[in-house]
Amino acid sequence: MIIKDVLFTKSYTGFYFDDQRAIKKDAANNGFMYAGDPITPGFIKVRQPGEAISIQLVLENGAIATGDCASVQYSGAGGRDPLFLADDYIPWLEQHIKPCLLDDTITTFKSMAERYDMMKFDGKRMHTAIRYGLTQALLHAVALAQNLTMAEVIRNEYNPSLTTIKSIPIFAQTGDDRYTNVDKMILKEVDTLPHALINNVKDKLGQHGEILLGYVKWIRERIMRHRARADYLPVIHIDVYGTIGLAFDNDLERIVDYLKTLEDAAKPFKIRIEGPIDAGEREGTMMALRNIRKMVDERGIDVGIVADEWCNNLADIKYFADHQAGHMLQIKTPDLGGVHHIAEAILYCREKGIGAYCGGTCNETNISAQVTTQIAMACEADVCLAKPGMDVDGGFMIVKNEMMRIIALASTRKGVKP
Repeated sequence: MIIKDVLFTKSYTGFYFDDQRAIKKDAANNGFMYAGDPITPGFIKVRQPGEAISIQLVLENGAIATGDCASVQYSGAGGRDPLFLADDYIPWLEQHIKPCLLDDTITTFKSMAERYDMMKFDGKRMHTAIRYGLTQALLHAVALAQNLTMAEVIRNEYNPSLTTIKSIPIFAQTGDDRYTNVDKMILKEVDTLPHALINNVKDKLGQHGEILLGYVKWIRERIMRHRARADYLPVIHIDVYGTIGLAFDNDLERIVDYLKTLEDAAKPFKIRIEGPIDAGEREGTMMALRNIRKMVDERGIDVGIVADEWCNNLADIKYFADHQAGHMLQIKTPDLGGVHHIAEAILYCREKGIGAYCGGTCNETNISAQVTTQIAMACEADVCLAKPGMDVDGGFMIVKNEMMRIIALASTRKGVKP
């Protein structure tokens, strides 16, 4: 199968680009906007519309393989590549990537993904967003050529011992609407909730964590009061973006004491805290999370510690996993570049006995969400993010429905019912 044409189009994501550094410096909400000036290079506002580039590969039989180049909400933060704007990169793709793709033969996903992901131009690798979207399209092309789902292609090439592709738990995120969106999650019985976007000490965490503690108590009571069945026991998973460390001056003993209060407030539900501390660089963050995990385990505190910031690419994920820097690692899918690295990262975490959260960002597209959901299923991730967007309903629908379709299709290959 040959690639006969390549099309690049400007697209929009399910959310926005936000300047994390400006928000952490107390850029205040003003309606849906943020007041104040941006800090991170490339931003013209603290919040601006998310953009993507859609890639369409026209195969010789007329089939169309698609992938979307997208970057995270907090682009340019935590050691990530800079802001990804479509108008800046489409001309570059037309000049440098289209000639490589034209008349290229579809072979195996692994060989094609590795070849394109490692390409360098002027001594530099491509922006992670480009590698992300391009390898999505290549995976889709291989699946079309083999008459398989993308999940089956990944399973066959990376996780061949898996006999039955199954659903995995879904994690939904509220965005700033931390209350109405929790109600939506309870109604839809989301497995893990609510993320909550606790990215500012002053008005979201509280100077001594009192706002977050009250919120956890509210979530617990809301679930208990409104769940339709007693055995609905979602995991409470909150991303705090290092704000607990800021509130307690990065004092690990005080942080762990506070985590104990969150555990007690959440019972009978299990709680995970993502990014309790951010040291501002990889080594310090890894060491802090490793030590927090050790202290939590030694004290028998049932709080899952999740790594996020500075645990970006495959090398970072392996480094954090090797040092047990948390109980679970977020595999923030756009930050890995080629989507084959998602499969490698999930499988590496499983090998090291650390949880694998196939995450990403609200600032993706339906296409990238569907592709990464299939990879998560094929590699047996522990949890998968509902994305894109922050409205709960759209992202949950896309990911949940994709899982159900893939299970139904894949089960027909073996004659096994899902």
